[in-house]
Amino acid sequence: MEDLVIRDADVVDGSGADAYRADVVIDAGRIVSIVKEAAAAGCQRPRAVREIDAEGLVLSPGFIDMHAHSDLALLRDPDHSAKAAQGVTLEVLGQDGLSYAPVDDRTLEEVRRAITGWNGYGDDIDFDWRSVGGYLDRLDRGIAVNAAYLIPQGTVRALVVGWEDRAATPGELDRMRRLVAEGLEQGAVGLSSGLTYTPGMYARDAELTELCRVVGSYGGYYCPHHRSYGAGALEAYAEMVALAREAGCPLHLAHATMNFGVNEGRAPELLALLDRALDAGADITLDTYPYTPGCTTLAALLPSWASEGGPEEILARLGDPATAARIRHGLEVSGSDGCHGVPVEWETIEVSGVSDPALGEFVGRTVRESADLRGEAPWDTARRLLLRDRLGTTILQHVGHEENVRAIMRHRTHTGGSDGILRGSKPHPRAYGTFPRYLGEYVRELGVLTLEECVAHLTSRPAARLRLPDRGLVREGYRADLVLFDPRTVAPGATFAEPRRLPTGIPYVLVDGRFVIEDGRRTDALPGRSVRRTPR
Repeated sequence: MEDLVIRDADVVDGSGADAYRADVVIDAGRIVSIVKEAAAAGCQRPRAVREIDAEGLVLSPGFIDMHAHSDLALLRDPDHSAKAAQGVTLEVLGQDGLSYAPVDDRTLEEVRRAITGWNGYGDDIDFDWRSVGGYLDRLDRGIAVNAAYLIPQGTVRALVVGWEDRAATPGELDRMRRLVAEGLEQGAVGLSSGLTYTPGMYARDAELTELCRVVGSYGGYYCPHHRSYGAGALEAYAEMVALAREAGCPLHLAHATMNFGVNEGRAPELLALLDRALDAGADITLDTYPYTPGCTTLAALLPSWASEGGPEEILARLGDPATAARIRHGLEVSGSDGCHGVPVEWETIEVSGVSDPALGEFVGRTVRESADLRGEAPWDTARRLLLRDRLGTTILQHVGHEENVRAIMRHRTHTGGSDGILRGSKPHPRAYGTFPRYLGEYVRELGVLTLEECVAHLTSRPAARLRLPDRGLVREGYRADLVLFDPRTVAPGATFAEPRRLPTGIPYVLVDGRFVIEDGRRTDALPGRSVRRTPR
């Protein structure tokens, strides 16, 4: 007999087609048969070692998180309920141009310091890899959910050029091309950039275009966090569209939002820009999270000139009163490129996590609130945090617009991505709630998307972008990465006040045919592995 039969499920298969009732049979990690309307037809029903009564539940493909920051969390936390409990069965790592491969000893230490606010420093991790392939092999020892990897362009630049604001030499560009090619050959699915983060932001378009030519030749895609989500956002999107088309490389726009006051109500302009490019033959997709606030590190807001040279240079500049005054002017008056060209509004900057537990009193308050309690200027509070926490402070930025969020999620190329930072005392609830929030808030409560549309956005569309031939649909022969959820009750538990609460209404999640969530609880299974680029 087969391993498992899921009986009388309402199958939403990921294609966008209407739901249908069926028994779904799973064996050896794959869907082996789908018997539609078995009970009504009166036919002999399939048998298996185990049966699940799915009456009243929707069976869908597992959700694909197109923008995840679980690069170390998957190694640190075998439970990983933050994602598994949401129905996520695959995450895409290596985002925003900064991650942990390819590196040498120097670059690894620099990157660990630079993105402590995203992932922690990692002193509980054995960094026994240096290459992309080595990192993917490490994932293959067993993780909660599957993971794909983007080569981080900023890390590549740090390895070859360093953290200086200058153009790469021809020799350096050749070496970066080779590193990108090697990473793709070892299984990466594409290239990411963080063009408001150092050192990736120091790359000019010509340099990025050359790297994207390599990516396109291997069948990968380019995933930029582009140069602005605030002032100049539309120009920044247009820059990426033109760059990818010049390079002949598919484009996936990371957390494609339109934030800050200058962009209120302007999502239709972005969508029109993308539609023109799509109609002209461009290959473009995007992802979003269903919340208005963003999340990053406090240090990310600094002007790029203040970040040149890496973490130690940043701290030295912050420690010098005259240089710190220049940084303040860039943040509060002229509009820092790190803050997307918009003068910072300290009342929108909420501290969500600190590396030093002694600074816990700042968590959950905006910078302005903490400054008012101390009777000082917000910049003085921010500067103190940056220095004492050695750039490890994470923040929420309350700068989004609900009408933009809804408009963009309706787009024909939209996919879901949590952009979830899992560390900190009060992380953004999107890390724990993105996918049930789509299903509960935007399908059931608001009707922004139909259930069939939404599931397609979260499953088959991202699988197509990743060029996965056997994931993203409920089909015979496909891998059994599946979710059973109750469409009447599915909802995020996570809130801004209690961001680590797990969702409701998702009783079963399977990865490669094994339960990682069973009867609403995390099992001890670690069936996840790396998902490597499919050769052309």
